[in-house]
Amino acid sequence: MADIKQLEQHLATRSYVDGFEPTSADVEIFKGLGSAPESTYPHAARWYKHIASYSSEFDTLPKGTSPFSASSSSAAAPAAEEEEDDDDEVDLFGSDDEEDDAEAERIKAERVAKYQEAKAAKVAEKLAAGKTLDVAKSVVTLQVKPWDDETDMAALEEGVRAIEKDGLVWGASKLVPVGYGIKMLQITLVIEDRVSLDDLQEEIQELEDYVQSTDVAAMQKL
Repeated sequence: MADIKQLEQHLATRSYVDGFEPTSADVEIFKGLGSAPESTYPHAARWYKHIASYSSEFDTLPKGTSPFSASSSSAAAPAAEEEEDDDDEVDLFGSDDEEDDAEAERIKAERVAKYQEAKAAKVAEKLAAGKTLDVAKSVVTLQVKPWDDETDMAALEEGVRAIEKDGLVWGASKLVPVGYGIKMLQITLVIEDRVSLDDLQEEIQELEDYVQSTDVAAMQKL
């Protein structure tokens, strides 16, 4: 049976198990779960509801590769171990992914720390010289993905733009096809560094009637 906590973590930044459209990989995990995840796993619950809408099309969905399948994590294992594993329950969430995630988080944390140190040094230098501090801003392209092709995209965008924060300015937007008649909202915004982009994405995803997930497509400092 799938590890729901790992699935929740995986879907926190993705709409599907593999790629940008429903595939056989989603069907594999969907059937493995057997029932909808509890509300304590919002990303997995939204994904389950969305995949369920494709139940009549499961046999026609394109082939996908699940990053949690036994074949993807045990290719280098000895043949004897593979034979033993055949009799065991399939582990959809191997430890290799956890180690990779931990290493990626460590590298990210180091880079953030170095950036913050360099930024603090520049601020101290400007203050010492009596200069006025500039407000750091970024231009962000955000992708907001709906549940399905029946989602009211006008209402979705209205809900997104209704979010107001000091240091946040909404810009141009457009609807981008993602397949099966579904279109996602791609919207540009300017945000000051003091505003948390993660918090903004969480607030957008609270529009649960319309929004399945959000992704940062591009980000550039001004």
